[in-house]
Amino acid sequence: MPAHALSDARLDRDSKEPLWQQLVAVLRDAIETGTLAPDQALPSEADLIDRYGVSRTVVREALAELVRRGQIYKIRAKGSFVSPPRRDLSFIGSNAGSSEDLSGTGRTVVTHVLSLDEGEADEHEAPALRVPEGTPVLRMRRLRTVDGTPWLLVRTTLPRDRFAGLLKANLENRSLYDHLRRTYGVSPAGADRWLKAVIPSAEEAALLELSPGTPALDIESVAWDDDGQPFEYYHALHRSDESRFYVGVR
Repeated sequence: MPAHALSDARLDRDSKEPLWQQLVAVLRDAIETGTLAPDQALPSEADLIDRYGVSRTVVREALAELVRRGQIYKIRAKGSFVSPPRRDLSFIGSNAGSSEDLSGTGRTVVTHVLSLDEGEADEHEAPALRVPEGTPVLRMRRLRTVDGTPWLLVRTTLPRDRFAGLLKANLENRSLYDHLRRTYGVSPAGADRWLKAVIPSAEEAALLELSPGTPALDIESVAWDDDGQPFEYYHALHRSDESRFYVGVR
């Protein structure tokens, strides 16, 4: 690709913002302004290292973040490419959370934390997390809206001892997976998900702005880390009247 296709802006080594985050911002700007078109190849890692005077680690972390955001994709032995605009949602069949799946779609996403407190693992949470019943856990309930419309109501359970300090975290409008990765070094290596249609309760229907008796998609999920240890159990209700999910089988 032409050398002039990217901004010549220099990264600020005196800034408190890490260099890889600055590089993410430069590349995102090029993608979102159309300087880099859908399916166009990004410069190689070597080109980015030379252009911005950073290490290979910085470049790889920036590219990994853009992959997580769904703004680029990688093809082995060929490089990184700009993801085309997405209308279908794929988090049902991927390790990404719904926040990551929605990023890069151009939609306005707002996440509101309804509650965050401690409890003891019940008969559903304990086997999902592979802990004894009564084990201390953290429970968080969130409502995510997309373009002003309620989209997902989710109750998440996490082992308390593994995520000490989470009660004090500000997770408004933030990705939980992104916070767990940055703060605790935990990322999902895989997940099992079960889907079914249900009729929400009156309180759930009100939060999702659904008429009484309108069905929603019930999503149950267990995510595990690189060691195969479950770290998250969630139950979500998705207002699916305006969405379509994509699951690729290869």
